[in-house]
Amino acid sequence: MESVKSVLGGPGSYPISVVIIAQDDETRISSAIQSCRLFADEIVVIDGGSKDGTVQLAESLNCRVFVNPWPGYAKQREFGVERAIHDWVFLIDTDEVVSNELAADILERKRGLSDITAAYSLYRIGDFLGRWLDRGEYLVRLYNRKQYGIRNSLVHEMPDVSEDRTVRLEGVLWHQGFRSINDHVSRFNKYTDLEAQTAYASGKSFRITHLLLRPPARFMQKYFLHGLFKKGISGFAVSVFWVMYEFMVGFKHYELQSKNRLAQHNTKGQAEKEKKGERSYAVQ
Repeated sequence: MESVKSVLGGPGSYPISVVIIAQDDETRISSAIQSCRLFADEIVVIDGGSKDGTVQLAESLNCRVFVNPWPGYAKQREFGVERAIHDWVFLIDTDEVVSNELAADILERKRGLSDITAAYSLYRIGDFLGRWLDRGEYLVRLYNRKQYGIRNSLVHEMPDVSEDRTVRLEGVLWHQGFRSINDHVSRFNKYTDLEAQTAYASGKSFRITHLLLRPPARFMQKYFLHGLFKKGISGFAVSVFWVMYEFMVGFKHYELQSKNRLAQHNTKGQAEKEKKGERSYAVQ
């Protein structure tokens, strides 16, 4: 499949590979792809095994498409980065759209990407119940794969770059993540599973104080500090969902820790029974 060429794709410019991980998102992937055409020298789509027309649509838009059964977020992202032709990589999801200002800024910077230790972050703003939320977050999405790898985490996988090495890009990445309340709850359930597993695997202990304090603190942060009270019912709903998120992570972390303690207790009890049985047999 031919690469998508930008107007600065020739000598004197540093080519950029756009990498997208996809799964059953034929309704939105086209917008993500089209929004990168101005600066992309190729677009690589890694599909986890879509049952809809995601793969066919990406191929029709002149992308290089690879199908890889879903191995997890970080591994799938790394799989895509490894298949890119160019070392400078831009990461985007199927439900994200690069604004015109952001695309123009990336295009302008292509001539100056000589420092591979630099990475570039962008400002991402999400939507909820039909309204854009003013408060977003900065995420590193443009970097050189020879210098940095993908952080090995179960969720929120991003290039492993320290903040002092990042440069902020102009413009916005629009995150069209909201589909329905049901879909949001489903994804929250999946993400909190991964968050709890990450906390447990890292050896962090469950603390009741965190469970009591973090949910209301998160509500105060989102609703008042981040100004979501200005967004009506949409802002209130987002704030409440963050409370749910914190509770779910906490309870799931506790559940994992409790199951481990119970398993250790049962193993210890079984070992003691077997030991007593051996002693009893010796006496007989």
